[in-house]
Amino acid sequence: MSATPTIPIQVLRTPAASVLMEKLEAKHGPLMFHQSGGCCDGSSPMCYPRGEFLVGDQDVLLGTLGETPFYMSGPQFEYWKHTELTLDVVPGRGGMFSLDNGEGVRFHIRSRVFTDDEIAALRSAGRI
Repeated sequence: MSATPTIPIQVLRTPAASVLMEKLEAKHGPLMFHQSGGCCDGSSPMCYPRGEFLVGDQDVLLGTLGETPFYMSGPQFEYWKHTELTLDVVPGRGGMFSLDNGEGVRFHIRSRVFTDDEIAALRSAGRI
């Protein structure tokens, strides 16, 4: 009898991202993330007060970072569904409407391609 494959986590965060999220939550309350994959600001993960960004029917909930949901637009998910995303922080300016704007740092996505076994587990779970 084979073991049930572990379903990989699709979005993670670094300790630096956790620290910035805590700082922003203290200022703005519960957060949410959305990554559209569009040009300019849309190519970065955008952080909003939870409920202030209207999630669309095609948006995909990749997971939660603690209690914070992380969504990606459906078309962008089609490109990235085979990757594990890690929310990190780098020096710079956040997106115009993102809560990290003005903090001197911005959220940034790092990624790695899932292994064949991880992709199979995601497929069997209906996640991709």
